[in-house]
Amino acid sequence: MKAFITVVGKDTVGVVARVSGLCSELSINIEDISQSILQGMFAMIMLVDLSHCSVSHEELRGRIDALGRGAGDAGDRAGVHRRPGPGDGDADHPDPAGSL
Repeated sequence: MKAFITVVGKDTVGVVARVSGLCSELSINIEDISQSILQGMFAMIMLVDLSHCSVSHEELRGRIDALGRGAGDAGDRAGVHRRPGPGDGDADHPDPAGSL
């Protein structure tokens, strides 16, 4: 299953390392990544493959949310959102929940 991991917040050292480290720890493959820094704000979107993820979707969501809360700025946010793929629906029939 594919998903998007998104991160938005104040640019700080180690943001990418923390998220990619968590992905490695949980056997999540990063397939694509886009990041940008605009006026001191960091934004990143990762397309990931959860096929071999070692935790439940609920635990993954909690771990990603904890990264956002632990970043130290009230405006920092991190999240994971399910991406419909073959057999999961398509753009015209997305997952009703819209996220993990």
